[in-house]
Amino acid sequence: MTASRISRDDLARLIAADIPEGAVVNLGIGAPTLVADYLPEGREIILHTENGMLGMGPAPAPDAIDPDLINAGKQPVTERPGTAYFHHADSFAMMRGGHLDVCVLGAFQVSENGDLANWSTGASGAIPAVGGAMDLAIGARDVFVMTDLLTKQGGAKLVAACTYPLTGVGCVSRVYTDHAVFDVTPDGFRVRQLFGENTVELLEELTGLRLQHPIEKEGDVPA
Repeated sequence: MTASRISRDDLARLIAADIPEGAVVNLGIGAPTLVADYLPEGREIILHTENGMLGMGPAPAPDAIDPDLINAGKQPVTERPGTAYFHHADSFAMMRGGHLDVCVLGAFQVSENGDLANWSTGASGAIPAVGGAMDLAIGARDVFVMTDLLTKQGGAKLVAACTYPLTGVGCVSRVYTDHAVFDVTPDGFRVRQLFGENTVELLEELTGLRLQHPIEKEGDVPA
């Protein structure tokens, strides 16, 4: 069976819908920034960026870019009513002090016990920098990871143990991939939601891991 995949925009829309009302959220550099464009209308979600802004909005239209309004990835953003600006050190104090409800980060690898590896030492040609990811991974109450299930070479990003340098230990709550959504539990990865024709058995074949089946919803009939 050929694996089914969803687009990054669809995945960002799904993550946005799962962020609870009233949450203070940081969106990591790269694909996670797409989540800002799909936050449900009318829901109070406050976006934080570590370069010193609370109340960040989605990306602006091309003719409405303010060069002074950028996120940590240097992408142009908008401001919401009530936006606050502050020193970089104060921003990191918010992160380290446990004041963020959710952060959404990319990943090279996530282990079965929730370890996160999302930075490189430069061996693969990437710029060696961890940025604020360590502070976010440990400081946020919930860490959502947004990533492809497989690398460009076909290897799995969900692993028994990370081989990349760790960003945080046991910090990941949930992993959103283009094939399925996984919760991190004390017993390993549990499939939360499958996309398209994917099955748990197919995902086990792709990852090489033993996966827990989705929790039965009320009204489901056991197979």
